[in-house]
Formats: sequence, structure tokens, C-alpha cells
Amino acid sequence: MAVTATMVSSAGGLLAMLNESHPALKLHALSNLNSFVDYFWPEISTSVPIIESLYEDEEFDQRQLAALLVSKVFYYLGELNDSLSYALGAGPLFDVSEDSDYVHTILAKAIDEYASLKTKAAETNDESTKVDSRLEAIVERMLDKCIVDGKHQQAIGMAIECRRLDKLEEAVIKSDNIHATINYCIDVSHSFVNRREYRREVLRLLVKVYQQLPSPDYLSICQRLMFLDEPEGVATILEKLLRSDVEDDALLAFQITFDLVENEHQAFLLSVRDQLPSPKPQLSAAAQSGSSLPDSAQSGNVVPSQDVHMTDGTQESSSSLNLDLHDEVYAARLAKIRGILSGETSIQLTLQFLYSHNKSDLLILKTIKQSVEVRNSVCHSATIYANAIMHAGTTVDTFLRENLDWLSRATNWAKFSATAGLGVIHRGHLQQGRSLMAPYLPQGGTGGGGGSPYSEGGALYALGLIHANHGEGIKQFLRESLQNSNVEVIQHGACLGLGLAALGTADSEIFEDIKNVLYTDSAVAGEAAGISLGLLMVGTASEKAGELLAYAHETQHEKIIRGLSLGIALTVYGREEEADTLIEQMTRDQDPILRYGGMYALALAYRGTANNKAIRQLLHFAVSDVSDDVRRTAVLALGFVLYSDPEQLSIFLILQTPRIVSLLSESYNPHVRYGAALAVGISCAGTGLSEAISLLEPLMSDVVDFVRQGALIAMAMVMVQTSEASDSRVGTFRRQLEKIIVDKHEDTMSKMGAILASGILDAGGRNVTIKLLSKSKHDKITAVVGLAVFSQFWYWYPLIYFISLAFSPTAFIGLNHDLKAPKFEFLSHAKPSLFEYPKPTTVPTTTTSVKLPTAVLSTSARAKARASKKEAEKAFTEKASGVEPSAVVGSGKGKAVEKDGDAMQVDSTAEKKAEPEPYFEILTNPARVVPTQEKYIKFLEESRYIPVKSAPSGFVLLKDLRPHEPEQLSLTDAPSSTASNTGGSSAGQPGSASAMAVDDEPAPPQPFEYTS
Repeated sequence: MAVTATMVSSAGGLLAMLNESHPALKLHALSNLNSFVDYFWPEISTSVPIIESLYEDEEFDQRQLAALLVSKVFYYLGELNDSLSYALGAGPLFDVSEDSDYVHTILAKAIDEYASLKTKAAETNDESTKVDSRLEAIVERMLDKCIVDGKHQQAIGMAIECRRLDKLEEAVIKSDNIHATINYCIDVSHSFVNRREYRREVLRLLVKVYQQLPSPDYLSICQRLMFLDEPEGVATILEKLLRSDVEDDALLAFQITFDLVENEHQAFLLSVRDQLPSPKPQLSAAAQSGSSLPDSAQSGNVVPSQDVHMTDGTQESSSSLNLDLHDEVYAARLAKIRGILSGETSIQLTLQFLYSHNKSDLLILKTIKQSVEVRNSVCHSATIYANAIMHAGTTVDTFLRENLDWLSRATNWAKFSATAGLGVIHRGHLQQGRSLMAPYLPQGGTGGGGGSPYSEGGALYALGLIHANHGEGIKQFLRESLQNSNVEVIQHGACLGLGLAALGTADSEIFEDIKNVLYTDSAVAGEAAGISLGLLMVGTASEKAGELLAYAHETQHEKIIRGLSLGIALTVYGREEEADTLIEQMTRDQDPILRYGGMYALALAYRGTANNKAIRQLLHFAVSDVSDDVRRTAVLALGFVLYSDPEQLSIFLILQTPRIVSLLSESYNPHVRYGAALAVGISCAGTGLSEAISLLEPLMSDVVDFVRQGALIAMAMVMVQTSEASDSRVGTFRRQLEKIIVDKHEDTMSKMGAILASGILDAGGRNVTIKLLSKSKHDKITAVVGLAVFSQFWYWYPLIYFISLAFSPTAFIGLNHDLKAPKFEFLSHAKPSLFEYPKPTTVPTTTTSVKLPTAVLSTSARAKARASKKEAEKAFTEKASGVEPSAVVGSGKGKAVEKDGDAMQVDSTAEKKAEPEPYFEILTNPARVVPTQEKYIKFLEESRYIPVKSAPSGFVLLKDLRPHEPEQLSLTDAPSSTASNTGGSSAGQPGSASAMAVDDEPAPPQPFEYTS
């Protein structure tokens, strides 16, 4: 609208009318000024005091209009606080539905102010903090408008920010799709709610809404209850589903349990199991005799071979039995659910999958072994580490059995590590773990009586790795081994093993046993005891952390202080703001080792949250601390704070780590560059993220050897399960690793990094990846803790094995109601080459020496040309007479026919074009499905089985649409592992079944004597 001189003069007249005494004139002036304030606010601003006086005059009827006019003037002047204050005074005249910049700005300011006041009141527990009722009224009007207009996501965002859970509940209930709205609400709470306790309040409300629905989503409810640490609620839901007459409900209960197990929260799972009824022994036997009941002898060890009530460590109590003795179906379901909760079912299935699908390339290990100098103990041990990682969980120790003499060169701690490596290879053999390691375990007494104490300590560590996070059956043996030994090497292995087996259980008796070892003040045993106490108390935020911190100040051993620093950090895992006091105490300590522990405490307390406060603190220490150890760890800790899942979280969080770390990777300090490399490896592990690879590439050619080592390991972590067809840099990286390993002039640190990277790249028989988040967006506790302790290998190489805790199988394993894997086909709608296994390496056909050119006489060349020409003419003649030229070629004793330029083409098949690659692939259950392949997985339309829950990978329960037809099962052959004593060497000797996983031919027979 054009502003004319008449209008300007009329504005001046209106301002003059404000001084009139008659209220009608003032009303006329205010109304017109309010209409033209967008154009004449500079002129009106000169009269703001007069308009303010009208608002303050309580006898003036139109004081709210005066407030609205002043508010608009202050908005244009940029004084938003004053503008909001007068907008509140305008009451209903401030129209929240008005579509103008003024209203939008003031509403945003109002919401920010209201949210700030509510947050401050909640965080300080200060009830005296009062919110202006007028401000609350505006926010409520805005929320109501969003709900009425159907803008439920907008309402949810504002309600969560403003801590109005009543409005949040209203927005969710009134939405068109409640399930989708709740899922959106969960995403928002995990991504943007910084306070852990408030996040729990939001999730508690959502559980309440879920339970009020006519058809509750039990999968989501149980995941939320796990986050809230309410095992009773989960147990109630599971028991209700198990007692249902509908078989689909039982399948749903199994699926819920498998999803909970994926989060690896051992203490919670054991609590759920203890809340369920325990079947009597005779009922279990009767139940297993039925057709639909579990039979461990016929299920390929899918269920534990022992009765569930015997392996879970609980005592039978008649008061806890609430089941009908005649309900055999319920008893069978209950036995299965308890087997899943104990972790044995999923571990057995994973073990069988990794064994049957093992694609390890032993030639890579052979090349590494031949390239490693015998006198280089670091690379010798690194090769053993790489072999264990490469065969993690496969039970295949062929390389060890074939190189016993080479292994026997390991001495002292190298022998400890070599023996412990068997625990990684056989991880998950819960039933046979102890018998497998029997030749190396302490034979009683004080330990060290017969075998090497290093082998015995390594064997106890191996038992912990085998039973990691599932140590119900081995904890007592490890406790006895710890109590009966006073040899510090054996105590070291027993402490690590016990911490792994009892991960997160906070067992008070085990705590006292390990603490007694700590108080002996032995540097070697004390370091392991400190880490073990952290593993035992992980995430408990126990007051005992103060006791450990006090002892760290008393002891003089750096090893013990370092172990305790990490242990204390583990106790505050996931506690976020609850850990701030302890973090502050550690980061301000004069001892750099305790400040170093404070970095880990920050990393683990705020793991995966991308919390701005934690990031700022870590960056501050990364550039300001006087200790290189602290600076390196501060940068490394960023990886834990910023790890994310690219398929689930926003692209911002994925790229945030490279963006922040990119500057640090160019630091002059090599320790900071090393930390930057591992930070990228941890946060982007298993993603194959192009930005992460680009960031690591220059660090692999750094001038400092340990920076190159970190970059190589981190690159392998990022590239694991990424095919060369997806990113050509994968093939380049593999060739670079081989070049570094065979180069005799390469630094030992770089060579060690390349050897470890080779193992990580092909980890678990090329069937595992590194995942820190489950599909339900919960952090995988064991995986995060495993990587945290793994990063300690800077000081203590045996901790390298902790990386195996972060391995997650890249498998789709479909299960029927008996928890067996039926054979059926499904579709991967992508080219097979995109996700195929790496091609196996081949033995070079030529020798490494330079081959000199062979001298060719001119007479020989002419004779050869004449013979070639005659043979071509003969072939042409026979073709003309109807004889196939291939018959002539075939009589040449397998030699290729040589042709000159004028000769005709003899073999017509040579020009046959290769068939184009199909755009899909048919997979058979169980199948390898890598993370980037998941979006291409589809079930066939006429498939006999359909999933209970749509999931492209992991354990998926299947509904059988043709239950009367016979089933063909997979995974029926369990790996056999019968250990035998190999004369004190550091290798186990499983049965020939393990060798068959690699060798195409059966093993030769045992020596025998022939008598006629």
C-alpha cells in the first residue's frame, strides 16, 4: 500500500488525539494507529510513553489495545523482551492464529521463555520459580490451536520443550495414527531431550498411552520399559502373551525377547527372567516330550542341552510357581522364553551361523606370518590377535593348529595373549567353554603348579571372553580361581574374566573378591582389578565409585591408577547429568591419569547423545590440557559421544563427527591426530561413510608411526562389511595393508596397525560388523563398553580382544515357533556384486624374482608361424566340409591354438559375451545380510513364512502359513569343540569339523599300522 502525505499527516493527528481527555477519541486513535503501525512505527515510537501510560491506567477500558500497540512498536525496535511483556498485557487481543512475522516472532519468544522457566524450575527443584499466568495462557492457546488444526508433530515438539506432558498426551491421543505419532515422539525425546530424567518421564507417559490402546504395541512398550528399567512390566506382558491360546501371541513374545536381548543389558534380562515362573523339572521333561516342545537333541543346539531351570542359576521355589501343571504348551513356551532371556538361544544360533558361513581367508594370515620376523614379538603377537579377530565366534582355529611350532615362540605375556585368543575364537560356547580351555586352566592349589602361569591366566581371561555378558554358569569357577591363586598373572586373567562374565550385574560378593585383589597393591593384578570392578558395576552410578577414587589417590602404581580410572568411568555409563559431580571431580584432579579417566567418564556418561555440554568440555580439554594422554583421550571420547546409526538418525549427527574432528585431525600434536582417527573409527564404525574414509586417508600416510597405526585400525572399523563394488577404496585399502605388512622397512607400529586392520576387516569369518546401536535405537551396552576398553590397548595389548564384544553378526535368521531355522527363500533386490564376500586371495603363480626374456631364434619363429598357418587352413577346410572346428581344437592336448593376425577365429565361444548381472538375488534362510543391504530385503509374495515383525536382519520370528506341510531345517549342525592338550602350546585343538569350515578336503586319517 502506498503511503501518502495525507496518511502521514493523519498519523500525526492520531498521535495528537492520544492526549485528548475523551476515551472515545483515544480509542479511535489507538485503533487506527494499530492498523498502520507496520508503516508508521518510527513516528509512533516517539509517543510510546503516552501509550504506555494509557496501558497503566486501570480505569481506561481499552488498555489491552494500548498494550498491543506498544508491543508491536517494541517488536520493530528489536526489543523482543519488552514486546513480549506488552503482548502478554494485550490478553486475547494478541491473536496466536494471525499469520504475520510479528506474531510468529513473539510466539517463538514466548515459547522459549516459558520452556526456560519450566526447565529451570524442574532442574533446580525450586517451586518458588513462578510462571506468569498470562505467558502460560498464550502457550496453551498455541498448543490448542496446533492440536485443533491437526499439526500434532508441531504440538508434540512444543509440549516436550515446554514440559507440558498433559498437552503431549492430548496431542498423541487425538492424532490420526497414534502408533506413528508415538514413534515420532520417541524419536524426538531421544534426539532432543538432554535431561535423562525428563526423557524417562516422557517415555513413562508414552507407555501409559500405549497400554490404554485397544491393540497395544507390545514390542514398543517392552523397549520403553527396558529404558525405564522396569522388568516387572516386561515380565507381565510376556507371561500374558505366553498364556494366550493364539500361537501368534507366543511368537510375538519370542520376538520381543530377542529384541530385548539385542540390547545386551544382562542385569535387566536376568531380572525379567527371575520375574517369570520357573517350571518344575518333571514338567519340563513332560513338556519336551510333546510335538511342539523344545528338543535340544533335535534342534541343533538351538536350545540349551541342559534343562533351563538348571542353567539359569535360580533355585526352584514352590511359591514362585503360578502355572497349571497340565498346561504343557505354556510350560514349553516358558522354557523357550527363559532360554532366550539367558542369552543361550541367540548365542547358539549365532555360533552356528558364523560356523556354517565362515569365509575366512587363511592365505591372508599365512602371508602375514611369512612377512613377520621371528624376533619381532610385537608383530608376532599382532598376528595372533588378527587371527582371533578374523575367526571370532566361528570356532575355527585351523591356523593355530597348523602353526604350533611358530606359536610356541610366544613367551610370557605373549603366551597369555595367545591363550586368551581362543576365547575370542570360541566365544559363545557356553556349554563347552570350560572343557575347551581345560588343558590351560589352573589345576588347583595356588595356580602355576603345573603349567605356565601365563597360559593359566590367559585361559581364565579366555573363559570371560567366551561367557562375556552371559556368565551365569562360569562365575563361580572364576571366583574360586581368583581366591585360590596368589600369582599376579593368574589374578590378572581371573579379574578380567570375572568382569566380563559378570558384566553389569553389580554382584556384591564378586565386588568384594576383586576388591581384595585390588588392595594387595600388586601393579599387574591391580590394573585388571580396577577395570574389572568397572565392568561389574557398569552403569550403576554406585557410591562405591568414590571408594575406588579414594584408593586411586592412595596407591603409587600407575597401572592401578589407570585401571581404576577406566573402572570409575564405566560405573557412570549412560547416567548423563547424574555423573556431572564425579566427572567434575576427576577432570579437575592434579593427576593426569585421573583426568584421563575423566575423559572416559564424559564419553560413557553421554554416549551417543551428541550432548553439546559434553562436546564443549571434551574440546576444551583436547586443546588446553598439558598432558598428551588427556588430550588424545579427549578427542577419542568424541567418538563415543557422537556415534550414531545412519539409517535411523538425522544426517546431521552422522556428519557431525567428521566435521568436528576434521580440524583436530590437522593438529600439530600427533596424539590429537591419533585420537581424531580413532574417534572417526568409533563413531562411524561399520557405516562405510565416505566422509569418514576421506578424513582418514591422509592420516594413513602421517609422518608419525602411531598415528598411521590408529588411522589403519580406524579405517578397518569404518570399512568392515563394505564391499569393493560399493566403494572402490576398499580394494585399495586391502592392497595397501598387504604392502605395509610385507614391507621390511616399515615401522613396527604401522605394521602392527596393518595386521590388526586386516583382522578387523575380515572379522568373524567376514560375517560380523561393529554396531553400537540396536535396531530399537538403544545403545548396545556390551559393544560400547568393549570398544572403550579396546581403546586401552595403547597401554596394554591384551585388551585388544575387547573389540570382539562390539561384533554383531550381519545375519537374517528366521525362526519358527520351535525356535528352529526353516529353509525358505527371500529376495535381495540389488545386484549380488554390491554385497558379495571379498574374493579369496590366490597364491601368485610367478616367483618374486624377475624373469628374464627367453631368446627366440628367427628360424624357430618362422617354423612356428608356418605350423600355425597350416592348422588354421585345416580348420577352415573341415568347417566347410561340415566338421566342427572345435573337434580339431579339442585334440590339441589342452594347449591353446596360437593365431597370427591373418588367422581366422577358431574358438567361437571366446567371443561369447558375458551374461549381464541380475538386478536381484535369492537368499536362503539363514543368510548374510549386511547393514547397507537391509533396505533391499523383501519377502516373496507366495512365501510360506511371513515375519511377525517386519525386520530385514537379526532374529525374526516367522508365522507358518502352511503348518501341515513338512519343514526342512537349517543350522542343524553345531560346531564341535573338543579341546586336547597340545603339549603346553597356546592353541586349542577342536575336532575335524572346525577344519572342514575352511578346507575343501577332509583331514587325513590318523596314523595306523597295517598287518596282513
